[in-house]
Amino acid sequence: MIDKVLTVIERHDGLAEAMSQPDAMNDMKAFTKMAREHRSLDEAVEVCKIYKSKHEQLEEDEEILNGDDPELKELVREEIGPLKDEILSLEEQLKILLIPRDPNDDKNTILEIRSGTGGDEAALFAENLYRMYMRYAERQGWKTETMVYHENEGGGGGGIKEVIVTISGEGVYGDLKFESGVHRVQRVPETESSGRVHTSAATVAVLPEAESVDIEVNEGDLKIDTYRASGAGGQHVNKTESAIRITHIPTGVVVTCQDETSQLKNRDKAMKVLRSRLYEQEMDRQNKERADARKTMVSTGDRSAKIRTYNFPQGRVTDHRINLTLYKLNDIMDGDLTETIDACKLEEQKNLLEEA
Repeated sequence: MIDKVLTVIERHDGLAEAMSQPDAMNDMKAFTKMAREHRSLDEAVEVCKIYKSKHEQLEEDEEILNGDDPELKELVREEIGPLKDEILSLEEQLKILLIPRDPNDDKNTILEIRSGTGGDEAALFAENLYRMYMRYAERQGWKTETMVYHENEGGGGGGIKEVIVTISGEGVYGDLKFESGVHRVQRVPETESSGRVHTSAATVAVLPEAESVDIEVNEGDLKIDTYRASGAGGQHVNKTESAIRITHIPTGVVVTCQDETSQLKNRDKAMKVLRSRLYEQEMDRQNKERADARKTMVSTGDRSAKIRTYNFPQGRVTDHRINLTLYKLNDIMDGDLTETIDACKLEEQKNLLEEA
């Protein structure tokens, strides 16, 4: 362990030295990568330095035990036991802290929620999930901006067809990445006179927000169309062609944005979503290449996987990936997601430790 600890401290110091060079910011992509790695090592380095100090103290004590001074030997015997226990405790901390971190964990996030099977009830559930994540973000002190909001126009029952939100703050993606997938709801719709429980679903996608240094988008690969915004009224309707549709020709990815009255603002928002979707595609490609070598139980990206069921009659929420059931549905729907997210993080840590 001491060799690994010294390597981590040396790497942290080396990154700090490299970033302090006068020409370090000439290559912003490389500088940003160094800064993220340096920041990701901060917590581990603090524990590494304590471990190094305790390890050196233990070596000194063991030298004294091999010496000829009986009084010093007696003093050392009293402290060497607790010192070894402390070192073992620090080693357990370091086993977790030195697990290779997902470099995207500290990124901001683009959260996409879409109604799935279930008609109006699915749209209402999508709206419930949107409120749940906004409440969770508020509890965490994060900043949110709703970029796309498409209401459910069928049946007049309310709800949303699609919503896209940017969430900014410390460790946003690291917390929310486990939310990607199909969320299923079981409840009696308000319009159901017989009291029969219906099953509906909504899909959640969590993307790390990609910056221009993460992925380059060639303007020549883009087809940009403008059109008039449409909707139920208010901010969604205007008389100018401010709505934007961007198609990335090589991949076929299409992004639209119409919530702003300014064409330029809509274009900026659409480009932010486009970069993140292209970045996600590249992540998926890399993950597939590593799939045989690294398999974890906790999915972080498969949107087709059913990850959670919200059963309203029983007040129950079940996460199917980790077999966790909590009878606190009202709290969870009000944004109290800490227990479920922490459980997913612990499961991932356990799997990574086993692989290591």
